[in-house]
Amino acid sequence: MEITASLLLQQLFVGLALGAIYVLVAVGLSLIFGLLGVVNFAHGAFYMLGAYVAVYVYGLTGSFWACLLLVPLAVGLLGLLAERWLIRPLYGRGVDYPLLLTFGLAYVLVDSVRMVWGVQGEAFATPEALRGAVDVGFGVFPLYRLFLIGLCAGLLLALWLFIEKTRLGLIIRAGARDPLVLKVLGIDVGRIWLLIFGLGTALAGLAGLLAAPLRGVNPEMGGSVLIEAFVITVIGGMGSLVGAIVAGLLVGVVVAMTTLFQPEFAELAIFALMAAVLILRPNGLFGKS
Repeated sequence: MEITASLLLQQLFVGLALGAIYVLVAVGLSLIFGLLGVVNFAHGAFYMLGAYVAVYVYGLTGSFWACLLLVPLAVGLLGLLAERWLIRPLYGRGVDYPLLLTFGLAYVLVDSVRMVWGVQGEAFATPEALRGAVDVGFGVFPLYRLFLIGLCAGLLLALWLFIEKTRLGLIIRAGARDPLVLKVLGIDVGRIWLLIFGLGTALAGLAGLLAAPLRGVNPEMGGSVLIEAFVITVIGGMGSLVGAIVAGLLVGVVVAMTTLFQPEFAELAIFALMAAVLILRPNGLFGKS
């Protein structure tokens, strides 16, 4: 196969689209860990659940745009319930308690999906309005992947404005540093943690919906993406949102480029990248000691 500049640009574009999905999953995971200190092993299951909720909603409405609205709301609501009734009683007992609980919760969610939809998986076609390709001047690229990159960029901008420019965002950042100060000021910290966990799981559910036309829908789809999300979080720096964004895009590009030259090493390349980063920067690209 002849490697041309056009082919490299197309594969780079594929990597950015894949990275956009990685970013949504990793940002949600990083939000929950960075602000709550919870290692959420159920994050991949929420991602998988987002894809199955999309299958259900699309079957009812026939609208992909309805899925974009309802899937994050449904998965985020489940995240709110999980935080309030399962995880919150474990705060202050050590990191291993919520870790083990979310590990078990992941199995419950996966088995529940198997009982409802079966183990064979479901098809989820690319929405008709986003099919086809677009000539952007230096290559022809699938419209759906362009949509993925644009949507991810818009969501990240909105998230940054929310955290950095709003009063609630200020409270969230303050609570991440010293929850006791918020309690002294009369602010209900529990509601803040509830919001963050719901937001993180909603992002995971949305990523599952967006990945469905590319990767298919099956009960095991959350397992691999959970590993990739943790690798991205480690590469970017534990708890760093900027690190999750940069590392997610970087991992997407590395996977795409490795697939072009040596497809059998695509998964290995992720861990090789993590090892290289940790050798040079033990706390990750944007992590702190």
